[in-house]
Amino acid sequence: MNHIKWAILGPGTVAADFAKAILEVNHSIYAVGARKFEQAKKFANKYNIEKIYGDCQEMLKDDKIDVVYISTPHSNHYEYIIESLKNNKHVLCEKAITVNSKQLREIVNLAKQKNLIVAEAMTVYHMPLYKKLRQIVRSGQIGKLKMIQVSFGSHKEYDVTNRFFSKELAGGALLDIGTYALSFTRYFLSNQPNQVLTTVKQFETGVDEQSGIILKNSADEMAVISLTMRAKMPKRGIIAGELGFITVDDFPRASKAIINYLDGKVEVIEVGEASKALAYEVEDMNNSILHASNADELGLSMDVLNIMDEVRNQWGIKYPFE
Repeated sequence: MNHIKWAILGPGTVAADFAKAILEVNHSIYAVGARKFEQAKKFANKYNIEKIYGDCQEMLKDDKIDVVYISTPHSNHYEYIIESLKNNKHVLCEKAITVNSKQLREIVNLAKQKNLIVAEAMTVYHMPLYKKLRQIVRSGQIGKLKMIQVSFGSHKEYDVTNRFFSKELAGGALLDIGTYALSFTRYFLSNQPNQVLTTVKQFETGVDEQSGIILKNSADEMAVISLTMRAKMPKRGIIAGELGFITVDDFPRASKAIINYLDGKVEVIEVGEASKALAYEVEDMNNSILHASNADELGLSMDVLNIMDEVRNQWGIKYPFE
């Protein structure tokens, strides 16, 4: 798929890993753009990238670019996605794809008008294991779905200048790690939750430090989610049905799950490789572009943002730029 020309906007730490994934699948990267030319040049030299731009807007005007991967702080995802679409580029954007559902609705509408693909670089939506587990859950193999539990704790060092703690940059646990937990949850629920209960402990800068979220939908399926960014917790997801439960450890890039059935039987499911998580995202995006088919997962991203909007509304947390 070398004929699909990728560009990277925002050559930071996350983009470095993604550049390796693009090279693994496509064997080349066409362009990189940053606010500072030297930053883009250093990145380009490391990953043998053909075109270098010290101006992101200028890069997006390059007609040779087919798809842009955006890995800037999520506070400016919206503006870069909109600009990319206006310049007729497909977009794969890091999570959280936008900071609220209003922004994503505008993006979806513009993408439809221009027949372009937009997707979120959410590993949960692209790992082969989850596609298999979804089939298992929907087939009734573990019985009627009853409860989902997800925990994710990430210990961020105390630093009020770090973007994770910055309200101006849409910091906080919810948009950083909560998006993984909510994406896992929504991926397996049969429909969107219509009841949300939540409580939060705020960091001194006003962002959410830790929280508990309870969800329930019209099928009486429930979910309980625990998040913190100042304490380490297992990245664990549990999907419980009437006949058994599925446990997924290190769930963001999982390749293995364990099913415990009521009769005592234990089944191990292994699909894909954790080390190829980002390559799966590249492959799925390439396929979406080649088949002109926007990923169904974008609807899940919208559902997740609607949940996060309601959660933040209950917390009373609003970002300054909203």
